[in-house]
Amino acid sequence: MKPVRTMVLGVGALSLLIIVPVISQQPTIQRKVLLTQDLPIPGYQAVMAAVEIPAGGREGRHTHPGAVVVYIQEGIITFDHEGKPTMTYKAGDSFYIEPGKIHEGINNGTSPVKAVATFVVEKGKPLTSPAAP
Repeated sequence: MKPVRTMVLGVGALSLLIIVPVISQQPTIQRKVLLTQDLPIPGYQAVMAAVEIPAGGREGRHTHPGAVVVYIQEGIITFDHEGKPTMTYKAGDSFYIEPGKIHEGINNGTSPVKAVATFVVEKGKPLTSPAAP
């Protein structure tokens, strides 16, 4: 059940009750491509990106068409990964994500998680695709 915000407006002897739903905004995840480099493997490229997940943020379940290597620079992230137990990674840790596996990073902490992710993908394919619920 979503919380609601109630506002009472007085109009002379008549009071008007207005119920306004409070829309819960998901903290915005920031992604910035740092480098895109063609690889000696025909049709493939490496893409390095800085990722920041604010406190309370989550990526949403998704997949990647290629391999991803992640290095955590700051913070602590809880990582749900298809076919593996939920893991927690902290600054200085790194991990690998297999192509096509559904996963999600969640920041349950009070400070942002900052990471560098390197993708190896076919040129022209999206880096990320949402997973079905």
